[in-house]
Amino acid sequence: MGIFDKAGDLAKQHEDRIEAGIEQAGDFVDEKTGGKYAGQVDQA
Repeated sequence: MGIFDKAGDLAKQHEDRIEAGIEQAGDFVDEKTGGKYAGQVDQA
């Protein structure tokens, strides 16, 4: 099993935590930019 397989397995196991972290990062960017890039951040 290669490193990418292991990373993929870990991502699947912790999908909820990863999604929460991404959402939190997007909220932080929106806060710091006054929502100026909210559309782009939400697409990413």
